[in-house]
Amino acid sequence: MKRLPTYFLSHGGGPWPWLSGSFRAHYRALEASLEAIARELGGKPRAVLVVSGHWEAAGFSVMAGARPGMVYDYTGFPEHTYAVQYPAPGSPALAGRVQHLLEAAGLAARLDPTRGFDHGCFAPLAVMFPEADVPVVQFSLRTGYDPATHLAAGRALAPLRDEGVLILGSGLSYHNLREFGAGAKDASAAFDAWLQETLLRVAPAERSRRLLQWEAAPAARRAHPREDHLIPLMVALGAAEDEPAACVYHEQDFFGGVTASSFRFGEVQ
Repeated sequence: MKRLPTYFLSHGGGPWPWLSGSFRAHYRALEASLEAIARELGGKPRAVLVVSGHWEAAGFSVMAGARPGMVYDYTGFPEHTYAVQYPAPGSPALAGRVQHLLEAAGLAARLDPTRGFDHGCFAPLAVMFPEADVPVVQFSLRTGYDPATHLAAGRALAPLRDEGVLILGSGLSYHNLREFGAGAKDASAAFDAWLQETLLRVAPAERSRRLLQWEAAPAARRAHPREDHLIPLMVALGAAEDEPAACVYHEQDFFGGVTASSFRFGEVQ
């Protein structure tokens, strides 16, 4: 079985794949990038493991239900978006494997049989795998957002890549909802330039060191006042820490001013 790459995805806002009109138009480039990722994999993975910026717990928690429900964790969208379904199956077996790998690395983890898919999971997957026929498991961020802990979680989960499991860190490379659109232009561009340099142009050991010190990056706290949408990057990188990176989505006018990016770690075979 070929080794799968990992990805950090900028997943967009709310239930955007179920919308139309001017709001949906902002997502053309992101949608095309997600479709391209599914194609470059060369076939569907055995399962998908997602760590989303929309789920955190005191310790790592792993979705363990066979038929996960939906978590409509957004407000202000049309009524029909609170009934959308992404009916992918869960995988209790994979959940147990994730728990075992994390605990073997000294990272406490619990199984959560009731957790459903949040939009950081179901929105990008609805584009990548619209048939919802690939088993999906989510696991949480750990409260406190310690970068080293989440890099360690990625390292612990790396063996899954050789078992047909696609690891996705789902967040947003810029996430300051108070400064969005044109107001985000300078801060998002500065932070994205640092991300591009850090992930694509420095040696792996230095790359990890820089991520551990991400708050020292230009405009870091303007880009991420709360780092829930950045920390999934640490997991995706940790699972492919010594491997090359590529930018798989990049635009400089997302919602009229935001620079946003997604990244792949590891080679496409």
